Amino acid sequence: MSGANAPKLELDGRGLRVGIIASQWHEVIMTGLIEGAIRTCVRTGASHELIRVPGAFELPLGAQLAAKSEKFDALVALGVVIRGGTPHFDFVCDGATQGLTRVALDTLTPIGFGLLTVDNEDQAIDRAGLTDSSEDKGAEAAEAALAMALLAQGTFGLAGRGIPTGFR
Repeated sequence: MSGANAPKLELDGRGLRVGIIASQWHEVIMTGLIEGAIRTCVRTGASHELIRVPGAFELPLGAQLAAKSEKFDALVALGVVIRGGTPHFDFVCDGATQGLTRVALDTLTPIGFGLLTVDNEDQAIDRAGLTDSSEDKGAEAAEAALAMALLAQGTFGLAGRGIPTGFR
């Protein structure tokens, strides 16, 4: 399982503001992803705001608008694309991934990548952070976004492990 070796991050997100950008397709799966991201924000003390966009392809523009609002220290992009019988899957996955990367680099806003790109609904459910799921990709994406926001502020606290503590 891809998440078996995910790091367990102990983060202090107090004072950080997180925008959770979430698509509206696949309601059950999205509910799990969103709840995982919110649990992480609450556990770390970060505030959060949920912003819904129509689908995965709209995640980059939603993230860009949120980043340009200057209301958030970090963003979490959540969505799911399930492979079908046409190349549509590839176009949506690539567009969303490349778009989110561009937004993060262009705006210097940390973005946790919580876009599930799976072959079937069972794979998505297994990663959605639901009661019977083996992974919680919403929580993992929020942790990544918070860790990068702390790194950007210089407060990540990993000095001595060969990891820079921030940028000035």
